[in-house]
Amino acid sequence: MSQRIGIVGMGLMGQAFILNLRKSQFQVQGFDIDPKRMDELRAQGGHPVDSPAAAAKGVECVITSLPTSDIGRTVMLGAGGIAEGVREDSRGLIVCDTTTARPEDSEALAAELAEHGIRFLDSAVSGTSTMARAGDLVVIAGGDKADFEACRQVFAGFSRAAYHMGPVGAGARTKLVVNLVLAGNRLALAEGLVLGEKAGLALGPLLEVLQDGASSSKTMSDKGPKMIVADFARQGQVKTSLKDSRLMLEMGHKLGAPLPMTALFSQIVEAAYAKGYGEKDTVAFIEVLRGLAGLAERPGIDDEPFGA
Repeated sequence: MSQRIGIVGMGLMGQAFILNLRKSQFQVQGFDIDPKRMDELRAQGGHPVDSPAAAAKGVECVITSLPTSDIGRTVMLGAGGIAEGVREDSRGLIVCDTTTARPEDSEALAAELAEHGIRFLDSAVSGTSTMARAGDLVVIAGGDKADFEACRQVFAGFSRAAYHMGPVGAGARTKLVVNLVLAGNRLALAEGLVLGEKAGLALGPLLEVLQDGASSSKTMSDKGPKMIVADFARQGQVKTSLKDSRLMLEMGHKLGAPLPMTALFSQIVEAAYAKGYGEKDTVAFIEVLRGLAGLAERPGIDDEPFGA
């Protein structure tokens, strides 16, 4: 009999989790406030339920994929939340929270869930929703090592690798460092493409050279073509990048670590958000640089991918 798991939050990333978990023969019961997402779960052979509490009933693992820590806390501890769904005869539920969160929020949440007999892994993932659909994600988890090992098979159901980084909060801290480096890659690529366009270079061949040279990165393969043609269909969102950059700066301030590149990136994505690009893919921030360079800003192609 295949293992049943719960999922709460079935947006672009959550739908990708479900796709691969179903391929891996997991039974999935899930909840989202958007009825469209519930219909998509049903179409993939999953079982929609009417609350986070119901998603937690009768399972050993619940995956949460939510925009912020505050929403996650409500989902887990609020009325109709996951804590209400824990079986009276079972104290073994593990919540795997894939939200990019403030590390201190993850630590506090883990302590509160422990009072309900619920174990917690801050299980951030590295990769876009497109990569997630291809199973090309990396899980970065913090929490008890035994809990991590207990969830290894679940992680393998939707990712290509999983790393245990230390106690609760370590996963969230690692994810912020990963996103910081990713932001730098994207910012450098956008600057280079804008400079190349100003210099009269053909951007297709320029990107090909960049991808084949010492500066090559996954960002160039995933985001370079989107930057060139203003493909702003969401794999991530400007508003999410802005939220994450603020968390990076907050962590740097608390630890006394200078983050000048992150500060600049945060200002640029904040400008993109103010210009109305908040719901578009993260690469839309290139339009801010184009505007500063005197190039026409493009509205972009923003049809949602995968029928999402």
